Amino acid sequence: MGPLPKRKVSKSRRDRRRAHDALTLKHLVECGNCGEYHIAHRVCPYCGFYKDKVVIEIEND
Repeated sequence: MGPLPKRKVSKSRRDRRRAHDALTLKHLVECGNCGEYHIAHRVCPYCGFYKDKVVIEIEND
């Protein structure tokens, strides 16, 4: 059988422990080719460019 808590963890102690668990926003940068915002160090989903090169072909409707 595993270890059991010796006493109740108070709400304030529990919440202080969880203070750093909040989600953060992704770092967005402006695409040098089309000007749209996308996640840094990723291929632009709007134009398919990465580091001034076409990496994927995007179909425009």
